[in-house]
Amino acid sequence: MQTAQLTRHMRRNTAAYLALLPMAAIVVFAYLGTMAWSVRLSFTSSRMLPRNDFVGFDQYAQLFGTSRWLTSLENFVFIAIFFLAICFVLGTLLAIFIDQNVRAEGLFRTAFLYPYAMSFVVTGLMWQWILNPDLGIERTMRNLGFSEFVLDWVVNSDTVLYAVVLATVWHGAGLVMALLLAGLRGIDTDLWKATRIDGIPLWRAYAFIILPILRPMIITSLVLLSISIVKMYDLIIAMTNGGPGTASEVPAKFIMDNLFERANIGLATAASTTMLVTVLLIIAPVLYSQYLGKKGTTA
Repeated sequence: MQTAQLTRHMRRNTAAYLALLPMAAIVVFAYLGTMAWSVRLSFTSSRMLPRNDFVGFDQYAQLFGTSRWLTSLENFVFIAIFFLAICFVLGTLLAIFIDQNVRAEGLFRTAFLYPYAMSFVVTGLMWQWILNPDLGIERTMRNLGFSEFVLDWVVNSDTVLYAVVLATVWHGAGLVMALLLAGLRGIDTDLWKATRIDGIPLWRAYAFIILPILRPMIITSLVLLSISIVKMYDLIIAMTNGGPGTASEVPAKFIMDNLFERANIGLATAASTTMLVTVLLIIAPVLYSQYLGKKGTTA
């Protein structure tokens, strides 16, 4: 009897593995294979078409000698820091607010999460219209009689990055809210009773007890938001097109421009490889602390 059950179990496992083979093949050959091919091209002198020569780190030297690339990195760091910090703080506050059993909770939850359901293209176009001096808030306020009102963030090189941060925060804060709210709903009510009995202030309970418990949700939200920042291209194209000048240039736009418009495959793949290494350096410690570190503690 046990032998028959074991045989059936093995057959089910074999069928499951066979069903996963096409997806595994796609991941290995289409995803990882093209990634490795791109890294290889970054060490060649490829221009419009790929080449098989080897030029060492010439493309990387040219890349970091390009002022446009350095500007895009500076903009990327600026956007990432403000976007992640504001999204986390705002999303946490929204989650705490909704967790207080407020009326019309479903309406608030939907309203805060709805922007994340939009594509970056729609978000960029919407905020481009809102902040456009000739169409949006500035034009409306001047028509109402406020002739001195100015809101030209999207066309001002000194403030355009703040406009991008505003649009991205509007888009991503709802994701943090949803993930942390799910975590808050899983907190045992006895824990809240214990904090009240011990007289722990509410802010201290959230800061030193609740948020550490929500660490997996926090890490998940930060990783998802970080990935969206790294591949941010469509929002920049729709909202500012990298302008004015290169004031809102980001690495993803630099890569796409060199890959398709400037026909410089070698430089584009060098830039994409640099971003890949950057992402791996950021994510690797997080994954280690989240998974491998936990296994070591258990052992």
